[in-house]
Amino acid sequence: MYRKGEVSYQPLPLPDRVQMPDDQAVAEAERFLAYMRRRHSVRDYDPRPVPEAVIAACIAAAGTAPSGANHQPWHFAAIADPAMKARIRAAAEEEERAFYAGGAGDEWLAALEPIGTGVSKPHLTDAPWLIVVFAQRYGMTEDGARYKNYYVPESVGIATGMLITALHHAGLVCLEHTPNPMKFLPEMCGRPESEKAVMILPVGWPADHATVPAVAKRKKPLDAIMTVFR
Repeated sequence: MYRKGEVSYQPLPLPDRVQMPDDQAVAEAERFLAYMRRRHSVRDYDPRPVPEAVIAACIAAAGTAPSGANHQPWHFAAIADPAMKARIRAAAEEEERAFYAGGAGDEWLAALEPIGTGVSKPHLTDAPWLIVVFAQRYGMTEDGARYKNYYVPESVGIATGMLITALHHAGLVCLEHTPNPMKFLPEMCGRPESEKAVMILPVGWPADHATVPAVAKRKKPLDAIMTVFR
């Protein structure tokens, strides 16, 4: 975290070690892979409340992510207020109407067809929580001086991925929704003009009738996403 005047490097002995023998590392990695294959993006939510403590712990886990110069250029607004969720849904559906009425090209709409998306976004009000992810384009010191953040999209992307993983680990499901344009989100959430909303995650327990697109289970094989140089 950036603090004005702290410009010297001070090494700290590695405070935590989680290393293990090679065979155990392979087993743990494969176990985690199997577990993450059970993660799904879900649009159908059970109305059962989710304890705020669960959301807070997952966001805290996201906050441990690495970031450019350790500036941690993110903020997470957790929303359970029905009125706020309704306003977000109304804005999202207005944008979607324009998108599906011609704002998107034929190729984009064809790509979305197997996913089953549409104008209606009931998950934005059905989910017990919405987590709005903000990217901090620049920071401000306590005395009002502006400072630059580095690798903001990359840093926020890593933190968001860790948040999604933490939510899955807690038994919750979420859906990755990109808020475009929704420029009212920073003001509604009390965030400064230096921050931009980059994602909304509806979060909750999956409904009994929850479904996922069949195509979502198609993942690229390892040889298509990994190249090894020995």
